[in-house]
Order: sequence, then structure tokens, then C-alpha cells
Amino acid sequence: MSLAYLSSRPSRWLVGVSALLALPAAIADERVQVVTSFSILADMVENVGGEHVEVTSLVAADGDAHVYSPSPGDARSLADADLVVFNGLLFEGWMERLISASDYSGALVTATNGIEPLSFAEHEEHEGHGHDDHDHGDHDDHDHTDSHAGHDHSDEDPHAWQDMQQAKVYVANIRDGLIAADADNEDAYRANAEQYLQEMAEVDAEIRKLIGEIPASTSVITGHDSFGYFSSAYGVNFLSPVGLSTEADPSGASMAALVDVIEQENVEALFHENMTNQSIITQLAEETGLPIAGTLYADALATEGEANTYLGMMRHNAQVLHDALAQPGHATAGHEEADHDHDHDHDHDHDHDHDHSEHSH
Repeated sequence: MSLAYLSSRPSRWLVGVSALLALPAAIADERVQVVTSFSILADMVENVGGEHVEVTSLVAADGDAHVYSPSPGDARSLADADLVVFNGLLFEGWMERLISASDYSGALVTATNGIEPLSFAEHEEHEGHGHDDHDHGDHDDHDHTDSHAGHDHSDEDPHAWQDMQQAKVYVANIRDGLIAADADNEDAYRANAEQYLQEMAEVDAEIRKLIGEIPASTSVITGHDSFGYFSSAYGVNFLSPVGLSTEADPSGASMAALVDVIEQENVEALFHENMTNQSIITQLAEETGLPIAGTLYADALATEGEANTYLGMMRHNAQVLHDALAQPGHATAGHEEADHDHDHDHDHDHDHDHDHSEHSH
């Protein structure tokens, strides 16, 4: 085709190019617009939704949902959304207020709906010690009901995604929410969810094998109290200098008490968390001589690397713990207690009778 021919038909050529350029925007407009509260949920939604969703996470990777302060732009994102997904169990104390401020009236998915949450008393019993042993900086005298600027927590532990059997319920809730918002693509959402659940089962088995080589009596210390479900599911004891909140610094008395606990318990390593104050763990390392054995990811994905997906994060945490604490030839029998009837499996295909729009604002 000659240049003369093209130049003789400029308007038709330009219209064609414009149409091609407009296709990606049109496709994006057809996708279900999903807003999630934090990065772990965003990754789950992307896995279940696939090409049919466009996901915005309010709290980005490496961000701390405990201290997050929503912006006017977040309210606009919610106003434009087709579906909003959040954790629940008061993990995001700011979420209800944001939804109300945005005038969002669409479907809501509470990812933990249907989960039987652990209480902090339960994982104290599992770990064989009480939080009172190190009093969490004296800021925790009201039964783990924290009321800080920006978030609230009850006695129920909201970090249920740390147990991959519980995470199956997250996937089922997300799947059902997407189907409610976009019934035309129900088959795709069901197929994607099933594939994702199979991948989760494989990673869960990897974690059990890795953690099975760590002596069951081993305790570790992390930045805040977010690994209760992991401990209950897989059998490693976690201690924390600040309890559930990432906002409050521990008192000197709390740090001293924790040093005593380190000497009493079989604590062999300290671990940073990607979104907590690392100076606290660094101070403990200096005072005790214990090594800082790596970084664990609790409430947020990494911005890059293996831990930038939920499955990668869980695999990374297990590998870091294993590399620091495993003993060659150690039998897995000591971790049998951690399985605690996970055979009930939460039945990821159970019918959720809850209404995804049950929250009225």
C-alpha cells in the first residue's frame, strides 16, 4: 500500500487507530472494579477474578493496615467500586467509617465470614504461656480490646489468613462475592477458585513438611502478635513484645519481662516483620545475643520478591523459619497437635447463606 493511498484516506486511518487505542480502556471498563482493604486480599481477588477484575488495594504492599489513615481518594475509589472486600473481625477499624464516608452502597464481602476465630486466650493456651508473662508494654490491660486512633481490635484474632485451611473460607467468600457482582462470569470464577484452592493445598503441605522439622518446643519472637493462627495450625510458638497493635512501643518493664521470658522459654531466634518497627527486635537482639534470623510477612505482602503473593508469602515464612530453626533428622510427631482436626477443612464449596450485602451503611 502506497503512502499516497494512506494520505488520501487520513480520516478513516485515524479512526481505526483511535478505536484500537480505545480497546484497553473499554476492556478495563467492563471488568469488575474491586476495592480491597489490604494487599493480601487484593492478591486473593486477582487469583479468583483473573482477567475479569480490576483490583485496587487501599493499603499497599509493605503497608501497615493497623495504622492506615484513609484519604479522600480512597473514598472516591469505594464510590466507583462494584465490590468491596475486607477482612473483618475488626482488623480494619477504619473500614466501616470509610465505607460510610464514601456513600458506597454496593456489595460487601467480609472475607472472614464463616470462620470460627481464635481468641487470644486460645493461642496463649496453645503456646503454653500467657501474655501476662510479658504484659505487652502495659498498654494491654483491657483484654486485648485495643482502641487506637484508626483501628480497634476485640478479643478475636483477625489474622486468620495465616492458617491456609482458614484461608479457604476467604477464597469461597471472594468467589461468591464476585459471582454476585458478575453472574455472567460465574463459571470462570468457580474454575479459578478451584485452581487456586489446589495451589493452596500444595503450599499448605509444603509448610507442614518444613515446620515438621522444627522441634515443637521452639519459640520465636516477632514484631507484633499476628501469628496465632500460624502457630495453632503448624506448631511454632510465637512471642511478641507489643501484642496485637503495631502502634504502641513496649515499655521498659515489658522489654525486661520479655528478656526474662526469652531466658525461660526455648527461644532460639528473633524475626523482623516487614511492616513493624524493626528497632524493637534489634534492641532485643542486642540485649539477648539472639540472632535476627530473617524477615517474616504477616499483614502485608512484599513489594517484590517471592513474598509479593499470598502463596509466596506463606512459603517464604515457612522457609525462613525452617532455615533458622530446623534440626536435621527431627521427627514430625511433635507437631501432630498443630493439625487439630483440620480435616473438617471448612468445606470450601459450602453454600454461604450470608448475604454479601448484609452490611448496611
